[in-house]
Parts: sequence; C-alpha cells; structure tokens
Amino acid sequence: MSKLLKVFLIASFAVASFSAKAVTVASWGGAYTESQQKAYADTYTDPGSIQFENYNGGLGEVRAQVESGSVTWDLVDALPGDAITGCDEGLFEDITTEIADLSTPGPDGETMLEDMENNGLEYHSGWDCCVPQIFWTYVVFYDPDAFPGDKPSSMADFFDVEKFPGKRGIHTWATGIVEKAMVADGVKPSAVPTVLRDQTGALDRAFAKLDTIKDHIVFWSSGAKPLELVKSGEVVMSIAYNGRVGAANLAEGENFEYIWEGQVLDQEYLCLVAGAPNRDAAVDFMMHASTPEAQAEQAKYITYGPMRASGIPIIQANEPWGPGGVDIMPHMPNTPERLKVSIVSDPQWWSDNGAEINERYSAWMGN
Repeated sequence: MSKLLKVFLIASFAVASFSAKAVTVASWGGAYTESQQKAYADTYTDPGSIQFENYNGGLGEVRAQVESGSVTWDLVDALPGDAITGCDEGLFEDITTEIADLSTPGPDGETMLEDMENNGLEYHSGWDCCVPQIFWTYVVFYDPDAFPGDKPSSMADFFDVEKFPGKRGIHTWATGIVEKAMVADGVKPSAVPTVLRDQTGALDRAFAKLDTIKDHIVFWSSGAKPLELVKSGEVVMSIAYNGRVGAANLAEGENFEYIWEGQVLDQEYLCLVAGAPNRDAAVDFMMHASTPEAQAEQAKYITYGPMRASGIPIIQANEPWGPGGVDIMPHMPNTPERLKVSIVSDPQWWSDNGAEINERYSAWMGN
C-alpha cells in the first residue's frame, strides 16, 4: 500500500468517525439557534460533537426521514403540538426511562417533570419523547412616548380603543389572540385554558370580543413587523414575540414597555427522532440541554424563559446576567409574579382544535 493511499484512508476514517458521532439538531436558525449553540453545545462535554441544521418547523421532514428509514437528524426543536403528534405517531422515540434515570433534578430534589409543573405546565404525551427548552410568549408591547398620560397596563386596555385610541397590531393566526380576548372579556388568565376547553360558547365569546377592535387592527405575519409598526406610529400597541421586544430594548436602545397580563406562554421542546443515528449521544446531550443551568445560560443570549422553574432563581441570583452587564430579569416572561397573570397555552387543546379555529379566524379576518 502506498504512503499516499494510507494517508487517504486514515483521513477518510477520521471524517467517517466524526460524522458517525456528530449529533445533528434541527432548529429554527438565527438568534435562537445561536443561543442554543452558546448555551448548550459550547458548554457540553464535547462541543464539537454537536451540529445544528436549520428547518422550517412542522413534522413533514421528520416524517419523510422516519418513513423512508433514512434518518439524518437526531434531535428536533419542536413546538408542543408537534411534540405531541410526533410522539403519538412514533416519529419521536419514547425516552421516559432515560428522563427518569438521567435527567438532572431540581435544587430541592424535584424531578425534571415536577420542575416543569412548577412553571404551571400540565403533562402531555409529548413529554414522553422530549425534554423542555424555553418559554416564549405572545406579549403586548408599546412605546410609552405614545401615551403622554395614562399608560395601558392590562389586556382590557389593549381592547379599549376609546380610552387608548389607535390601531392595534395582531398576527394573522389565531394562537394567542383567542386566549387574550378571553382575558379582556374578564376571564382570569390562569382559567382561560379550562374555560376554552370546557365551557360551551367560549370560542364564540372570544370572537365576539375580537369584533370590538376589528376596525382598529393592522395584521402582521413577520416577526419583525410589530416593532416596525409601533416605531413608525402606525399602531399604538401590538402583539409580538417577547424575544423580539427584549432584543430591541437590550441591543438596540429601544424603551418599549410590556403588558405582561394576558401574555400567552408557549413552549419549545427538544425531541429524539425515532431511528436517530446517534441515539445514545443525542440522549446524553438532551439531558445536558434540559438542566436548569443550561436553560438559564440560554437566557443570556435571548430573552426567553427557562421551562424548568428552577432556572429562574439562577438568573436572579447572578444579575446582571446578560452580556455587557445588563439585567435580564425585567424581560423574563415566566417570573413567579408574571406567571400569576399569564396564560400557559394548552398544546393538547390546540392540537385537537387548532385547524378548525385557524380556519374560523382566517374567515373572520376576511369578513
């Protein structure tokens, strides 16, 4: 065997070995994936063994890989509805045993699932195949300079166009705004999921409340648009992703105010793809990425909250937590006091009813 051939074979083996052990995580890209890289991968025992690929959400690509038997992704960052469906359909693997045996307990010995429940979450089937990541939220925000007198502070104020005249920015899908309408109509935020699930006519009640501001709405679909609308004065208040508002305040010098009451907390999970080529390494990384410490670390880079309740005290005890010596607790959506006035979205209800509700919402927008 020639010396050149030996070198080639050794190099090929090294590449193949790395490829075999590299855990591939499908995530959303941009600042969010960058925060995962810094908080989870860079702090992992073998940072070079984790690689991220961008995807556009949903289960289409996961289903195609699993059904073809050609799985290239190990982990997928998934919304709760997809976590539930993917786990129920066998697209994600059940890892309840690993979660029970390997996950890091909370400071008082509580299990990972108990730690999540301390944040107001209810168990759903997606938890069998996935570990928690972050809370993100649909929150109302505004520029305080737009209100020289009284400032809006409640969801009722968002819907009160006489007391606070001006346009409102609202997204082009039903998730979030339906729940907010219930709060504006007098339902306690923590009770909204139960009312929508159990009370006849609750959805009609939400749409009736939405009718009261329909002539004062500017719809948006791009996550950057609400900030543009508020900064330009085209709307006086808007729903937005809290991470976008936090970034504008912390990195761009804006002075936006939040209305935390009636914010709708949604979630992200890290799920194990069935047939993952690097299963054991992927599970090990999942256990690392779901620790309270790792989730608190992610908040340094994007203002989303740890889904594990014990992550919040880590941030509180170490302020200023953000890069450059900035406090980030004013921007965390799931502090104990904010959870009291928040809606924790019910992913099971949306999984069962979302298609029908979104169809009704689309028709409502067009009428």
